[in-house]
Amino acid sequence: MPSVLTINSGSSSIRFALFEVSLPPIRLLQGKLDRIGSDDVALSVDPGDGSPPKRIKADIKGSAIGYLMDWLESQPQFKSIDGVGHRVVHGMLHSDPELVTQPLLDELKALIPFDPEHLPREIEFIEAVQQRYGQLPQVACFDTAFHRSMPLVAMQLPIPRRYAAKGVRRYGFHGLSYTYLMQELARLGDPAAVRGRVILAHLGNGASLAAVRDGQCVDTSMGFTPAAGLVMGTRSGDLDPGLMSYLALTEGMTAAQFQTMVNHESGLLGISDCSADARNLLAREVSDPRAAQALALFCYQAKKWIGSFAAVLGGVDTVVFAGGIGEHAAPLRERICEGLDFLGIKLDLEANSGNAPLISAAKGPVAVRVIRTDEEAVIAALSIRLLGFEPT
Repeated sequence: MPSVLTINSGSSSIRFALFEVSLPPIRLLQGKLDRIGSDDVALSVDPGDGSPPKRIKADIKGSAIGYLMDWLESQPQFKSIDGVGHRVVHGMLHSDPELVTQPLLDELKALIPFDPEHLPREIEFIEAVQQRYGQLPQVACFDTAFHRSMPLVAMQLPIPRRYAAKGVRRYGFHGLSYTYLMQELARLGDPAAVRGRVILAHLGNGASLAAVRDGQCVDTSMGFTPAAGLVMGTRSGDLDPGLMSYLALTEGMTAAQFQTMVNHESGLLGISDCSADARNLLAREVSDPRAAQALALFCYQAKKWIGSFAAVLGGVDTVVFAGGIGEHAAPLRERICEGLDFLGIKLDLEANSGNAPLISAAKGPVAVRVIRTDEEAVIAALSIRLLGFEPT
């Protein structure tokens, strides 16, 4: 059977999965190379045979991508791959997945200033596959595509109009995750997936929310870059633009230093001064007020975004939590939803504490769900369809 490798390159990690072409695609192997750039790079692997996942200390002497490619080539499942699908975080105005060609690759390189945190590694992996397997087709699946349905009023930035012609606008991200969540809502028979008002919350180290009406995205919290919107693990979320000039004047901070600060030194890490990981902060919050303050800010802002999107949608029928925090941090889901009874959002605390698929109170008018997102499954399905492989 043909198979497709999916690559999800982040700023500090690379997720991968190998799928056999079928309906739905069957996962043969999956894993993650994380903490890239640190002294503690590790390769986590789920063999797909029911055995426990393995964690391997990665001995990287050169490129992290080269290391991962060498490891993948050593796996027996890798020998039969017929295509590679990539998550590409920034796709500008691309609405559909596309076959990687040299013109598309040149275009992506020109887009690096739009997303210097993700695009360079995504491009590097595409080129690494090209160099080793020149005839292997590759597909670019764009994270921004889900948000192309947003109305102009949700896309525009209030700066001089001439910049819009250069592509400066709100794009939104986490689109592959949101695509999966909407597909799962439909599979579960939730009527709001087709006709209704849905708020999707992808909460993890990167975090955002999206407002969806009748299956179409109408607004999202991230903006021109993935650093905007909600406070995240190490990203600041929205900031007063005057802060950059203030820090430039008072501390001599350069644009590059500011970029590093808002993407790698801020968010939960910056506020807590100890960790970007919500699990660590929950364990410390009783004894460390900084950890408690970081979590309080995260929940407060998530609550505000839900409220603002309920206003945009004229109410809400379904709320979905996903991502590492959204799927596993029951205390944070409870704090985010606390006080939202006026919107019809009310949790069943026992179901929530057990991370149940449906955590809303039985008589509540709004369904609140926890769905484990799966960007790799979406990349695989999109790639299989575009490459014309016939699933069985």
